Amino acid sequence: MAGTDEDAVAAADDALYVLTAVLLTPAKFPSALGDDYPEACAALGLPPLADGYGLVLGQDGEGARWTVVIDDVSLVAVAIASWDCGMEYDLSPGERTVVAALPGWPLAVAVAAPGVPEPHDPAPEIAEGPPLSPPDTTRWGPAQRRLGADEIALQWAVWREQIDDADFAVGPRADTETGSGSDDAGRDDRDGRADGSGATARPAGEVAAAEGGAGDDGAAKGPGKGHQGIRRVLAEVRAYVDSPPPLGRVRSSFAPGDARTLRADGPGWSLVARTDDIAFVLLDDAPGEVLPVGRGPELPGLLEALDKMAVRPL
Repeated sequence: MAGTDEDAVAAADDALYVLTAVLLTPAKFPSALGDDYPEACAALGLPPLADGYGLVLGQDGEGARWTVVIDDVSLVAVAIASWDCGMEYDLSPGERTVVAALPGWPLAVAVAAPGVPEPHDPAPEIAEGPPLSPPDTTRWGPAQRRLGADEIALQWAVWREQIDDADFAVGPRADTETGSGSDDAGRDDRDGRADGSGATARPAGEVAAAEGGAGDDGAAKGPGKGHQGIRRVLAEVRAYVDSPPPLGRVRSSFAPGDARTLRADGPGWSLVARTDDIAFVLLDDAPGEVLPVGRGPELPGLLEALDKMAVRPL
């Protein structure tokens, strides 16, 4: 594993200036790295431990980028919660908690440590392997699609208000214009946080609305761009209920009231839903489009079943 030898760990621990941190657990991991927890771990060359990891991203005294992997998940969770509340928190992992020191950063970071050289990859003789680098989000693809889904989950009210329930016509699909909306879905540069920064997924100019109960597959009947993809996604999501997918493919998180926010991902698609509302689908083969799926008679039961099997934050 690159960067896990004693020299690399010592180099990363020597005056590491911490810039940000993220969780890598079954319930919460950087979506840019994969559709599920094992895939995200594999992107870093890590075994998918049940309790997960904390990733500390920083620079050493020479300005080199390092990702320090620790097994003290609660320490990183407290630090992130403090930063999100605007509070200072000195994240200083103990040596015994360090699992690996990996050269480079797996995610984009918008800030740099003051008083040291500009961020750069460590020298090869120290790194002992190729440095990590963020997934390519300059083109629409899996990483950008997942970051777009992250943004919808984060800004649900903004996206939901663009959809009128009357748009979910029974029968042939109805098209509606979303308006300008946000032009940076998937981007999160707050405080240099790396769990979404650098994404360029954009909302659809046209939304293909599908009525959740108009057909046996939950998509609207009749021709229309995107419907075949929605049918495929709903079929694969139903299959998850009967045959659980890899850990982290379906996640459940807090939402206002008694609702939950659901995230499900699969080959070429992402789904975001509220258990008391509609769902949104993003597809690799529909660049930039956000496809809403109305509740209808079947979607509520499907979302309830997904929520029961989903991984939840501790």
